[in-house]
Amino acid sequence: MNRCGLLTLQREPVPLKSIEVELEVRDHVATVVSTLNYENKEDKPLEAVFVFPLPGDAAVCHFSAQIGQTQIVAEVKEKQKAREEYDDALSSGQQAFLLEESDQSPDIFSLSVGSLPPGESASIRLEYVTELAVQADDGLRFCLPAVLNPRYQPQGSEGAGVQVTSVPASLVPYSLSFSARVSSPRPVSKVESNCSLDPLQYLNTDQTQATVKLAAGHKFDRDVELLIYYKDAHQPTAVVEAGQASAEPGSLMGDPVVMVSLYPEFPQSVMSSTASCGEFVFLMDRSGSMSNTRIRSAKDTLLLLLKSLPIGCYFNIYSFGSRYEHIFLKSVEYSQQTMEEALKKVEQMEADLGGTEILEPIKHIYSQPCIPNQPRQLFVFTDGEVGNTKEVIDQVKKNSGSHRCFSFGIGEGASSALINGMAKEGGGHAQFITGTDRMQPKVMQSLRFALQPAVVDISVTWDLPKEVSVTVLSPPITTLFQGQRSLIYAQLTGQSSEAAEGCVTLKYSLAGHPSENQLHFSLRPAEDAGLTVHRLGAQTLIRSLEMEEREHRGQQDGVKEKVVQLSVESGVSSSFTAFIAVNKDNSEVIQGPLVRRNIPTALFELAPIGCVMMAAPSTIMCDSAVMFEEIEAGFFMNGRKQKVMEDGFPMMEEENQSRKYFPAAVPEQPPRDPLLQLVSLQEASGCWLLDPALAAALGQTNEEVEKSKPEKTSSEVWATILALIWLHGFKMDAKDEWELLAMKAASWLCAHNAPCVSECVDAGNVLLGCSVKKEALGL
Repeated sequence: MNRCGLLTLQREPVPLKSIEVELEVRDHVATVVSTLNYENKEDKPLEAVFVFPLPGDAAVCHFSAQIGQTQIVAEVKEKQKAREEYDDALSSGQQAFLLEESDQSPDIFSLSVGSLPPGESASIRLEYVTELAVQADDGLRFCLPAVLNPRYQPQGSEGAGVQVTSVPASLVPYSLSFSARVSSPRPVSKVESNCSLDPLQYLNTDQTQATVKLAAGHKFDRDVELLIYYKDAHQPTAVVEAGQASAEPGSLMGDPVVMVSLYPEFPQSVMSSTASCGEFVFLMDRSGSMSNTRIRSAKDTLLLLLKSLPIGCYFNIYSFGSRYEHIFLKSVEYSQQTMEEALKKVEQMEADLGGTEILEPIKHIYSQPCIPNQPRQLFVFTDGEVGNTKEVIDQVKKNSGSHRCFSFGIGEGASSALINGMAKEGGGHAQFITGTDRMQPKVMQSLRFALQPAVVDISVTWDLPKEVSVTVLSPPITTLFQGQRSLIYAQLTGQSSEAAEGCVTLKYSLAGHPSENQLHFSLRPAEDAGLTVHRLGAQTLIRSLEMEEREHRGQQDGVKEKVVQLSVESGVSSSFTAFIAVNKDNSEVIQGPLVRRNIPTALFELAPIGCVMMAAPSTIMCDSAVMFEEIEAGFFMNGRKQKVMEDGFPMMEEENQSRKYFPAAVPEQPPRDPLLQLVSLQEASGCWLLDPALAAALGQTNEEVEKSKPEKTSSEVWATILALIWLHGFKMDAKDEWELLAMKAASWLCAHNAPCVSECVDAGNVLLGCSVKKEALGL
């Protein structure tokens, strides 16, 4: 059983042997080439099926297969036609390959390798392009999803989605090699990863090109995440890419396409003011997969969020699994009483609500009437294991006029399509929290965005030579945040001179101040740019049209046909098309019954030690009618087969007891972080109370704190100044996490016109052994 994570009862091996990934990053766009090597070591022909994740916004643009000396390049065709062609090829004994996107989620693909004869090897080459997201610290994030967690399919939803077979990461029977080449007009300052990397190698003296490799021995226990840092990252840029010589002029692929990156910088006076109103709705995943460190981190994050909310706002907290719960019947005004009540309930939260059904609570939140003059801000925390991604995103878009949505993907395997899609359609911001990342700084950055005044009246205008016209491929920009990149793709039709220039102007209004950013660019196409920008532009337009088709439930004439035409023309996959390759040169008909093998993806942290995933034998294909016996996944523990719950977790069945998760060793609760200890004592108004709990959090005795208090100072003022000195003196490395609640404390002190502030700061510095200046505290 140790040969491989997933075995049929006949113990046959899985035929995928290795995956090689080459990444090429140009500035903030990545081209990824994956080669999957298969070998059939069995004595009968095989069909291998591999279901795997890709980034949700990836544009798959090439798919080919190499068998011996023969290379077959796949074509993009309408999905049903491609499936029929694949089935016809298999039933007539030909080799065929099919790559298709899941109907439920654009970040899951299924690759079928058909009629691989005994002893034969095949190499599959898959290429996609993707934009790299900008992180809070200006790094560009590339993620190679090595983990595909089981997707929870809600009760009664249409279609079972793709069949996913998962095994513990240590038992994945194939290897991964990964290398990256990075180039940019600006120097590459560093490349970081959550996995072990070989040292960064610079290829030139100005350090604008570099290569890096994944160290040997990757265990498939995590997604491979790269963070790329450039010097002067916030420069607006425009890249013009020449059209394809063989394509028709006037078509998307025949004309030049421009990609414009804009980084709006807002006035400091506006940025320093935060809103004192809003309805903040927090939606927390409490499905089984959120157990242990994830749910603890989520609870700590809710504590910081609740302490940082402004007086005068409204809030509520929802949590969900197979069902959903809310702390208050409707959003309540933020006060000491409602904050304390919410924190008591948060403290009791566990990851005990079963599967991951996010659609119903989101519908319920949107059904609640909005509160006048309190803009709704929705914060969604989930490990993103859902099967109805498109339905959820459509629901967010439908309600985008009444709220902003900020989303957080927690842990390995969180669906990038779900997390990015919700934020994009909800006019908010997406964050991913993986590995040892702390959730709190990323969430607090999003809260700062939510408290910023909303940018309104956004418009983009183009100034081009009169012989050149522009067709914008991107949906209109509806959201701008300080320092965050906005991308625009546009098709440029018509001839222009070598020296011709264009100009794009972004206008918007922020807190009543009209602003504009302008970028002048050359219309001369960049040399050796390939078709990356064209493909990303095509994919942007395809995704917009697909959403339009879903909104009108397929009733709008011509939209699906337009998507298929655009997908075929650009060679970029869509939900209505698939890549199909048939080896028509293979004169030998493959004899014998065809057996299906499901290739497992890594299962992260779900199977306890000692569990092995098993599969029932695959049913043989007969003639052209394809019949498969459904995989029967189960966990074997102590020789007994256990049932599996909806979200992929094993459970024990015991007499007269409700169903339970198999108990893992419960780690001892770590002592509470001193920062969170101090934060938990802050009042909703922003002040602290002088009591023994505060003294303990500051590392002092109650007597010492009382004795050092200046005579004319109230105990609340003294306590609040001590807390601020402690934060600035000992926790500057976590300033992102406490900055908002410290601003609230400083505002409270200013509002109370506290006397003797300088004397208090001096006395506090002496007591705590710090040297913090009064001005640093915002006083």
